[in-house]
Amino acid sequence: MIGYAPGAYDLFHIGHLNLLRQAAEQCDHLIAGVVSDEMLVLTKGRPPVIPLAERMEIVRSLRIVDEVHAEVVPDKLDTWRQVGFDVIFKGDDWRGTEKGLRLERDFAAVGVEVRYFPYTVHTSSTALRRALIALEGGAARDSRLPRPALAADGRR
Repeated sequence: MIGYAPGAYDLFHIGHLNLLRQAAEQCDHLIAGVVSDEMLVLTKGRPPVIPLAERMEIVRSLRIVDEVHAEVVPDKLDTWRQVGFDVIFKGDDWRGTEKGLRLERDFAAVGVEVRYFPYTVHTSSTALRRALIALEGGAARDSRLPRPALAADGRR
């Protein structure tokens, strides 16, 4: 059985590793789909911190991953047509949502099973991303992050 585990895999963390480990245990051949920079901007509204080629190399280096695919189209069915897999693995943050229900319906029509794994909401990479955004002067900062010290002239 061929499994497919798509994800950004940006700022790779334990939640990513756990999803891939669980997926590898449930299939004979695991393909990790690494979502392209352009698709992340389109779907999440922001680019990744780590470029696609580097994220693919990180994921490719894992023993539990048999193959890596650059996901460059927004529709998972189009990816299935390119790659071919029997089961797709997603975090359970998709379960019961509009996009999750659409995914289940679309894949049921072509005989592909959707399996969910527990989603890791907060990780060290989440805090790191927030710190990077704050340093770049981007979106509102997370109040749980320490404030940078003031310089002698009062600037951060």
